[in-house]
Amino acid sequence: MQKAIGIFDSGIGGLTVLKEIIAKLPREHTIYLGDTARVPYGIRSPETVTRYSFENTRFLLRQEIKMLVVACNTASAVSLNAVKKEFPLPIIGVLGPGARAAASATKTGTVGVIGTEATIGSGAYEQAIKKIDPAITVHSLPCPLFVPLAEEGWTDNDVAALVAEKYLARLRGSGIDTLVLGCTHYPLLKGVINKAMGNGITLIDSAFETAKEVAEVLDKLRWNRPGGGAVMRKYFVTDSPSRFEKVGKLFLKDANLTAEQVKVGGV
Repeated sequence: MQKAIGIFDSGIGGLTVLKEIIAKLPREHTIYLGDTARVPYGIRSPETVTRYSFENTRFLLRQEIKMLVVACNTASAVSLNAVKKEFPLPIIGVLGPGARAAASATKTGTVGVIGTEATIGSGAYEQAIKKIDPAITVHSLPCPLFVPLAEEGWTDNDVAALVAEKYLARLRGSGIDTLVLGCTHYPLLKGVINKAMGNGITLIDSAFETAKEVAEVLDKLRWNRPGGGAVMRKYFVTDSPSRFEKVGKLFLKDANLTAEQVKVGGV
């Protein structure tokens, strides 16, 4: 099937998911929407996040996508079930794949989860992990400043290191051996998170697991795009494209990346 895979996130964090999808499925067309005018989602109410998710999905459906990836942990935690009920196409979130990877990785049976206030407040990761293995102990911690740091491109400087040290000190000594990066922005800060946590902690980035699930669903439906012809990569944002383009070019190693500013819902 020639239609594209649609991906949305609150900002640039979903590029971590897109990067893995491109690596896993290089022949597939992709359309990415970063809701940069309304980032961060993690401080919004569940009702607002759900409304944003519906508006983003409707925009991508107008681009005639064949599958939707909700590349935002907050939206996956708060609104994924509602989106699945409302829209008749295959929809994959990032939370489930991350929870399965964490349950598989832990040796001590003690897992940490960091995320936005909305994701942590929903308890969705803890529920998903315990559904796989009720014996696993989950320590959850909101780290709201990580998203604006990632959006600013401050991912590996003294400010990022200080914030990571301040937040993650609460998880050291908790007995966790596995830490879920429960926001797609957080892998951009993987270096400072690793340093703050110290040796012996496995970081779970759900992007790889999500891309694997996307490939499995396409195979099952026999919706893979056949080879041949140019591959389309489209990028849309709801605020000025300049910062997104700067980060996207570096992260995806695509010097030709350009993004179009669009109106989505009430933006």
